[in-house]
Amino acid sequence: MRLIYCVEDDAGIRELITLALSTADFEILGFEERDSLYAQLKKRVPDLILLDLMLPKTDGMTILKELRKDSNYCDIPVIILTAKSMELDKVKGLESGADDFITKPFGVLELLARVKAVLRRSGKKAAENDVLEYSGLVLDYNKRTVFYNDNPVNFTYKEFELLHYLMLNKGIVLSRDKILSEIWGYDYEGETRTVDMHIKTIRQKLDAAGCPNYVVTVRSAGYKLEEP
Repeated sequence: MRLIYCVEDDAGIRELITLALSTADFEILGFEERDSLYAQLKKRVPDLILLDLMLPKTDGMTILKELRKDSNYCDIPVIILTAKSMELDKVKGLESGADDFITKPFGVLELLARVKAVLRRSGKKAAENDVLEYSGLVLDYNKRTVFYNDNPVNFTYKEFELLHYLMLNKGIVLSRDKILSEIWGYDYEGETRTVDMHIKTIRQKLDAAGCPNYVVTVRSAGYKLEEP
C-alpha cells in the first residue's frame, strides 16, 4: 500500500483527502504544519506528499524548498494544494520542485487522477539508470549531480530534470509539448517558452563548464541531445 502524507491546516479538507485516498487503497497520514511532518518523516518516508501552500508558521513553498535541498527527502514527489490560482504561483511551485499543482476547490476524482499520475511518473524514474554518461557529460540521478570532464555543473531542480530527460532520450527529438508534459506535468498551462528559457540556461551552464552545445534545436520540432 502506497503511503501519502497530507500537510493541510484546514481540518475539513484534510479529512476529505484522507477519506478519498483511503477508499482508493492508499495509506494516508495528515499533518497541520511543518514540525509534525518532519517528526514523521524521520520515522518513515512516504511515496508522495500533498502540500498546502498557506500553512501556519512555515509556508508550503518554504517546506518544498527544504525538502528539495535535503538528500534524504529530495526525491519524494510533491503535489501542491492551494487556493491560489494565479499562473505565477504555479510557476513558483513547479520551479521549486513540485511535481504537480492542484487548485482548490478540486474534485475527488481529479485528486485521485493527479496522485496516480505523479506516482506513475516517479515509479518510472526510479527504474531508470542512476548514472548517465554522454561524451564527457555525467549525470548521477541519485546524487543529483552533473559533471563535464570532472567539472561540476550546478542546475536548479527543473533544469536537472530536463537535462536528465534529454540524456535518457539522446538522439531523439522531443517536442516542447512533450517536455512540458513530462517535466512540468500533463496539465501544465504555462507557455512553451518555459522550455526554451530552461534550455537556454542549461546551455549557458554547460558552456561555462567547457561543454560543447549538446542540446540541439530542431526547427519547428523541438530539442534533442546530440554531439555538434
